[in-house]
Amino acid sequence: MSDAFVKVGQKDDFPSGSMKKVNVGGEDVLVANVDGQFYAIASSCTHQGGPLDEGELEGTMVTCPWHGGQFDVTTGKVLEPPPRADESSFEVKIQGTDVLLKKK
Repeated sequence: MSDAFVKVGQKDDFPSGSMKKVNVGGEDVLVANVDGQFYAIASSCTHQGGPLDEGELEGTMVTCPWHGGQFDVTTGKVLEPPPRADESSFEVKIQGTDVLLKKK
């Protein structure tokens, strides 16, 4: 993936307190809006590939719907097993109303 930011939608596409899956360079990415702050991590759970975008978002914590693993959407760090590996995270930039992502 290049060093360029990729537009993934408008701010209105990601209401506060919600998560949405987008695709960046062939990778599924979870975009979360936590009280107006946007965060992005890989969307497939590092445990067995569960769809994090179908899980629950509580504050900055997302819970995988398959086995209950939890990640911090601000960093991608594992908060609760069974996953052991952190999620890759993405840099988020807001340009006007556009939401742009770049892999960190």
